[in-house]
Amino acid sequence: MRLARSRERLAINRRLKENLDVLRETLGIGVTYDVIERRLLVAGRQAALIFVDGFVKDKVTLDIIAALQRAQRPDLAPKAIESLLAATLPYFEVDTVDTLDDVVDQVLSGPMAVLIDGERSAIIVDVREYPVRGIDEPDLERVTRGSHEGFVETMIFNTAMIRRRLRDPQLRFEVVQVGARSKTDVAIGYIRDIADPDLVGEVKRRIEEASVDALPMGAKNLEEIIVRRPWNPIPRVRYTERPDVAAAHLLEGHVAILVDTTPMAMIAPVTVFHFFQHAEEFFQLPFVGTYLRWIRAVAFGLAAFLAPLWLALYLTDAGNLPEFLSFIGPKEEAAAVAVPLQFFLLEVGIDLLRMALIHTPSALATSLGIVGAILLGELAVEVGLFIPEAILYSAVAAIGYFAVPSIEFGYALRIYRYALLILVVAMKIPGLLFGFVIGVALLATTKSINTPYLWPLIPFDGPNLVKALFRLPVPVVGGRPAAFAGEDADASRMQPAPGRARRKAARPRSSTARPD
Repeated sequence: MRLARSRERLAINRRLKENLDVLRETLGIGVTYDVIERRLLVAGRQAALIFVDGFVKDKVTLDIIAALQRAQRPDLAPKAIESLLAATLPYFEVDTVDTLDDVVDQVLSGPMAVLIDGERSAIIVDVREYPVRGIDEPDLERVTRGSHEGFVETMIFNTAMIRRRLRDPQLRFEVVQVGARSKTDVAIGYIRDIADPDLVGEVKRRIEEASVDALPMGAKNLEEIIVRRPWNPIPRVRYTERPDVAAAHLLEGHVAILVDTTPMAMIAPVTVFHFFQHAEEFFQLPFVGTYLRWIRAVAFGLAAFLAPLWLALYLTDAGNLPEFLSFIGPKEEAAAVAVPLQFFLLEVGIDLLRMALIHTPSALATSLGIVGAILLGELAVEVGLFIPEAILYSAVAAIGYFAVPSIEFGYALRIYRYALLILVVAMKIPGLLFGFVIGVALLATTKSINTPYLWPLIPFDGPNLVKALFRLPVPVVGGRPAAFAGEDADASRMQPAPGRARRKAARPRSSTARPD
C-alpha cells in the first residue's frame, strides 16, 4: 500500500519493522541516495532515524545519536517517548507525531524522525539546515542610503529579517502548505491588531483552497491562485526583496506572503500608487522624496503616452494641427519602413535587447548594450530604415519604462503601449483618447483582493490621496488613518493601507509615531 495515495492517515504501528517497510516504499529508501535510514539501539530497543541527507546539521545530529545510544532501560519507563524528551534528548526543537503520513511530511520538510520499536509515536527533531546564499542587496531595489539586506531563498531567514525590524508581539506568521506533491511552506504575515481580519481571512482562504500539485516557481505560481483573473495584465500584488519595505507594508495593514525557496515577499492588497514608490524616497528628505516620486510618475506618462502621442500627431493632417505643433513630423527624407511600423519594430527590438542582456554574461553586457542601443540605431538611420524621431521617442519611452520600480507593472505598461499604438494607427487622435479612457476604466474596475485599484482617488479619500502623492515627514504619517487602523498602535510607514477603506475607527488614535 502506497502511503502517499492512501485516503486514511496510517497510524504508527508498535512494530518498528512494519513502520520501516511502509517508509522504505513511500520514501524510496535504498533507491534514492539522499533519504537515509540509520538503525541504532536506544536503551536496548531497536530504533531508526529517518532523514534527508543535506538537510540536517551534522554535528547536532551526531550529538543526538550519541545521547540516544547512552539511554538506559530505566530511562524508558514508564512512558518511553516522554522520558526521552524530558531526560535524554539534548535538543530544544522536538515534537511527536502519531501517523506515518506526518512522519513522511516532516522528513521531506527537513526534520529528522526517530522511531522506536514498541512505541506508537515518533519523535520529530528539527535539526534541518537548508543550503542558502549569502544575504546581499537586491539588484532591483538598490538604495544609496539605508539597509543593503535582501531576502534569500530560505523562508525562516526572511521572517527573521522582518522580526528584527518589527519586535511587535502582535506580528504573526501563519504557515500553511500548498501543493499536493511539493507541500511548499507558505507564511502569511500580518500584524494582528492592524491588519483587517476580513482581508487576512480572505487571503488565507484563497491559499488554503489552492488545488495544485506544486509551486515550482514559488511566489509567482501562488500569485495566480490569490489574485484570480490571471489574464488581466495589471499586477494585483507587489513584490519586494527588501525586508524593510515588507516591514513598512505590514505596519500599514497589508499582508506579506513569503514562499519558501522564493527570495521575495508578496504584498497584498496594493493600489496603482504603490508602484510609483521606491525605498530610495524614504532615505531622502521629504521634499527630495516627493520630487523623486513625481519624477517616477512623469516617467510613467512618458513610457505610456509619448510614442503614441507623437505618432497620432504625425498621422494627423498637418493643416489640422495648431501652429505650435508644426515641428511634428520627420525632418529628413522618408524612411524605407512605414513610420507606424517603425514604432512596433523598435518596441520588439527593445524587448529583444533586454532579453539578450539577461542571458549575456555580466562581463559582456555593457558591450552588448552599446552595440544594440547605439550602433544598431545609428546604422538603421543611416541606411534609411528608420527616422531619427522614431528612435528618439522610443528611447525616451524605454527610459521611462525602466524608471518604473516594478517589473510586473512595467510589463503591463508595455502591453498597454502596444494597444495604444494599434488604436492610433486605426483612428489617429480619437484612437489615442479612446485608449486612454479604456485604460482608466480598466484600472477603475480592477481590484486587489478587496481593494479598488485606484484608491484613494476612486473612491476619493482626500487625506490619503495627499499621502499617496507626497512623501510626508515621519511624524505626519505616524498617525495611522482611522479608516484602516486595527485595535491599536501607530507607526511610521510608506503608504496607508487600503484594507479598511470604509470601516470606522473604534476609538481615536495618537498622531505620534511609535519608536522602533
